[in-house]
Amino acid sequence: MVLSFIGYSGGLLPGSTTSAGRADAPTLLVQLTDLHLMAEPESVMCQVNTDASLRAVMDLVRANGHRPDLLLATGDLAQDGSAQAYQRLRSLLEQTDWPVRCLPGNHDDPRLLRETMGLWAQPVTDIGAWRIILLDSTVPDSNAGHISEEQFDLLEQASALAGDRHVLVALHHNPVQMDSSFPDKMMVDNAQALFQRLANLPRARVLLWGHVHQAFDRRRHHMRLLATPSTCFQFSIRNGQHVLDDSPPGYRWLKLYRDGSLATGVRRLSDAAWLQAKK
Repeated sequence: MVLSFIGYSGGLLPGSTTSAGRADAPTLLVQLTDLHLMAEPESVMCQVNTDASLRAVMDLVRANGHRPDLLLATGDLAQDGSAQAYQRLRSLLEQTDWPVRCLPGNHDDPRLLRETMGLWAQPVTDIGAWRIILLDSTVPDSNAGHISEEQFDLLEQASALAGDRHVLVALHHNPVQMDSSFPDKMMVDNAQALFQRLANLPRARVLLWGHVHQAFDRRRHHMRLLATPSTCFQFSIRNGQHVLDDSPPGYRWLKLYRDGSLATGVRRLSDAAWLQAKK
């Protein structure tokens, strides 16, 4: 993996390229999301040791033979926004040889996350035949999501300079309701504007997010809409209410092909591994 930088009008955006393997080989992405690490590694949230469950999910990635060309960590990396949590996560990921990109969620401290993660927090990455664009949907002092004009500018400029690459856009907050019976006040509040922008980007193939602690897979016109389980506890909607779900944690894998097609799926911990991470 060779890391490089790409320039564009309006600023400098970082990116990476890879030429490993066959020319027609797909690019493998792995998404980890909603880690909810805390300052103390033995901390428990919703009866789960979030450090232990993250390590178990990373072991599952290895056990499944997935060696990602790029790991995407899509927000709520820390529950408490603590420096200790980010430093411990960086140390854990540095033990792999996986290139990493990450973005903040509503529980993160975006400034501290970017300071700790350095180049890993850069918003644009070229890999294979694809451009990955990370949008910051966080709002200071709020759990809700919003795409600012600055982020829309990033999306449009980075897409305009993508050349013949296909585009995957990732953010933290969900731009669609997971269940029509649940009025979601923490989703992206200007999702219609986001979809209007994406409709004008014909090479945008995937919109990927975390936040909801559950799997989701739909199509919208020329785009695939995907959400991914948390690496710790899960949520679901039952009888119009937001509740904890005892489904095991997991991750999403995506194979991105040169023609713009993709294959994707979710892998979850076994019941035995899940019990070991719970308290």
